[in-house]
Amino acid sequence: MYLGTQLPARNDDDYRVMKQLGVDHVCADPDGDWRGWDVAHLSRFRERIEGFGLTLDMLQLPLGSVPVDRAKCPDIMLAGPERDRQIDGICKLIEDCAAVGIPSVKYNFNYIGIPRSPMEAGRGGARAEAFRWDLMDQDEPGPAGQIAEDEIWSRIDYFLARIVPVAEAANIRLACHPHDPATPPGYKGVTRVLGTVEGMKRFVSMHESPVHGLNFCIGTLGEMIDDVSEVPAITRWFGERGKIMNIHFRNIAGGLYSFRETLPDEGDIDMPAVMDALRDTGYRYMVMPDHAPTLSGENERGVAFAFCYGYIAALLQERR
Repeated sequence: MYLGTQLPARNDDDYRVMKQLGVDHVCADPDGDWRGWDVAHLSRFRERIEGFGLTLDMLQLPLGSVPVDRAKCPDIMLAGPERDRQIDGICKLIEDCAAVGIPSVKYNFNYIGIPRSPMEAGRGGARAEAFRWDLMDQDEPGPAGQIAEDEIWSRIDYFLARIVPVAEAANIRLACHPHDPATPPGYKGVTRVLGTVEGMKRFVSMHESPVHGLNFCIGTLGEMIDDVSEVPAITRWFGERGKIMNIHFRNIAGGLYSFRETLPDEGDIDMPAVMDALRDTGYRYMVMPDHAPTLSGENERGVAFAFCYGYIAALLQERR
């Protein structure tokens, strides 16, 4: 278990700062269209990252957290005419990652993006993302129209049936991010099937493989339950089964349908207990911030992430 990051570097100095702050492993993507990320392109990118003393541990498949109408591979989610071609491209990318020594990939199966209500003030006036169901337009249409829950599961099953065997043969870990945040069934035309603990359990049981699991986001988990004191125990359940492929170490104030994002030390989730659960269940990969409140000053994201790195590093060091 080790400190990582997915914060995009603005320039070479950002990579240098990551290393200076004790980050040795990163999730990062090469420049250009993903369809051009062949072995040669990925190899050059990995070598560039290594030039800063960093390890390229993971990249993002072209299935992001944006709404499906802005997605790079929309037909995978919409069962459109280009679905098989898009899946073929992802399978080839997984094989190419294996060829150049990138051990894991992350992805989303997301129709409506990351809904949020207006930002709120956090500690010291930091601006923080929030979700308050009573402030949302609850009848807002979604970009995919109405899709039945069973149909969403069917599309997930179709995708996993294709990529899991490829990833297993290549020994590449597949890390799927849960739905952030949980929303009431039918919001924007869909039920967020990975927005519940039971949904995540169903997901990891499909096409069982040691490489198939979750980009396990602690904040997102807190967002889908009434009592966030349950987060460490739920983390332990997935860890015991080897279904955690990456950790997003983020805290919130609140819970189901009503929360504000926080820095890791100030929220309602017991983050040291989460770290204990990861250690006790033999988790072996990156622990990283995924995002953080916006601070004041010129490098508002970099400073916030630096705080998160230090917090994670302290827990990793203290609880060996």
